[in-house]
Amino acid sequence: MLQVYRSGYYAWLTRPESQRKQRRRMISRRVHEIFVSSRRLYGSPKITRVLHGEGIRVGQKTVAGIMRENRLRSRTVRKYKATTNSKHNHPVHDNVLNQTFHAERPNEVWMADITYGTPR
Repeated sequence: MLQVYRSGYYAWLTRPESQRKQRRRMISRRVHEIFVSSRRLYGSPKITRVLHGEGIRVGQKTVAGIMRENRLRSRTVRKYKATTNSKHNHPVHDNVLNQTFHAERPNEVWMADITYGTPR
């Protein structure tokens, strides 16, 4: 079915793992540890820098490939940015409606909505 010799198949089963595979597995394990310890925030550039700091020579593309294989995707966390500044000296208009939005006739009450936030 596989069109290989039986002896070759059994030799392949018992063959020791190559040094390249061993190194890749070690790097993969270390990438996963660094990723989890960073609260899943680090991407391949930062993980590569950490590995270089530990004396492990590896390229960023290799780290990116390992992360892709293991479905490790960094999450982005936006910093909080206050959008309202209540401490100012500008004039503030009175609330003449006082949450009463009932109008007796057209054009008696006009209102608008100001929504603060980041566009998506």
